[in-house]
Amino acid sequence: MKNFSLWCDFIENNFLEKEFLNLLNFKVNGATSNPSIFKNAILNSLFYKDQIVKLKGKKAKEIYEELAINDIKKAADKLMPHFLNFNDGFISLEIDPRFYDHTSLSLGEAKRLYSAISKENVMMKIPATEASYEVMYELMKEGVSVNATLVFSQDQGKKCFDALNEGLKYFNQKNPYLNKTKTPKAVISIFVSRFDKFFDIKVLEQGSIGVLNANLIYNDIIKNNQSNIRALFASTGVKDNSLYKDYYIKELLFEDSVNTAPLDAIYAFNEDYTFKTPLDNTEIYAKLNQIVSLYDLQKAYKSLMDDGLEQFCIAYEDILSALS
Repeated sequence: MKNFSLWCDFIENNFLEKEFLNLLNFKVNGATSNPSIFKNAILNSLFYKDQIVKLKGKKAKEIYEELAINDIKKAADKLMPHFLNFNDGFISLEIDPRFYDHTSLSLGEAKRLYSAISKENVMMKIPATEASYEVMYELMKEGVSVNATLVFSQDQGKKCFDALNEGLKYFNQKNPYLNKTKTPKAVISIFVSRFDKFFDIKVLEQGSIGVLNANLIYNDIIKNNQSNIRALFASTGVKDNSLYKDYYIKELLFEDSVNTAPLDAIYAFNEDYTFKTPLDNTEIYAKLNQIVSLYDLQKAYKSLMDDGLEQFCIAYEDILSALS
């Protein structure tokens, strides 16, 4: 799929051995994870129950990390052929979401986990908070690929890009002759469908706020012409049953973008597609003004970010509680 990447927004050990391999052959070239995904996998799969018994006596966070790292390593190995062929091949692991407002703890956690995994095609997933832009910069500077997540606003997108790009520049200046596979890559994960659920709009009647907002942030990223930092469209599972399952994939089929989608959307998506032409910012603002006020949109940015952080923290705490 030239100039467009589809990643799987799901990870689970047995899935990686079977279904995932089939998807790698014809549909996807990357994968992502988050605390909610791991919560569902670890708390509901018999495979993990057996592993947890073997790890009895360790602290809850140590058990979680061992389980998660094992899955991330396995996914990274399955994806390595894509990575070596410069066809993405990345898997993301999110740091402890409870560190979202603490720079040094986040950076230390990211470095420790990346070292423990020891796979070049792993991206450390960092939330786009004020405390985390420095983390993104430092990781890219040291050659660690980054997935900047929970991006809802243009302001977040620009701050992510600036931090990632400055880190990339520093790395390239210090390592001018490295093989391209050694150069860190980054994606800026723009959350989409949560906007339409938040405003409870009828997307087919009024137009998707999530798609229009994501288009804005995509425009800000693509204009910089930096191929190592791409827009990734996340939260692309439909929340409205009137929409077809791959609605948010097709509506955001922009060149040089990534879409990380749930399994039902991936299976619904037909590879016989045509690229969408992004709207320019003037058109987007005009359409948004017909649907929502700027004041309400700004409120949504904060509310959705706060809720996203809270949900990931809750999922993480639920995992640790179950493992205690």
